[in-house]
Amino acid sequence: MTKSICIIDDDELYKLLLKKTILKLNLPVFVTCFANGKEAFDTFLKEKNAQENLPDIIFLDINMPEMDGWEFMDAYLDFQTTISKKITIYIASSSIAFHDIEKAKKYTEISGYIVKPIHSDTINKILQIL
Repeated sequence: MTKSICIIDDDELYKLLLKKTILKLNLPVFVTCFANGKEAFDTFLKEKNAQENLPDIIFLDINMPEMDGWEFMDAYLDFQTTISKKITIYIASSSIAFHDIEKAKKYTEISGYIVKPIHSDTINKILQIL
């Protein structure tokens, strides 16, 4: 079964490299990318009635323009109650700040905090869990 991975990050080079890393695994995955939380969230709202189009996994950056990762998570909490699909979310950040790591732990919807860059073995492990 093909898994859908969503990368929400404003760093174009990072998104390109992560997408290439994922695709090199030669696993049945489909990757979409968004430049910020608002762009992703607006798309998810449009797909609410076609939940098969929603991602299985989200790699979410924290620091982005328009809607950062925390604002995305707050909006997602309400959105999640309106869908039946389980979406696994990982914070993917270059921040090693204690307060960011602790804040991520407060969201039960966040499955983990990954410090960038995300390596292929980490992606492989995540995909094996699902």
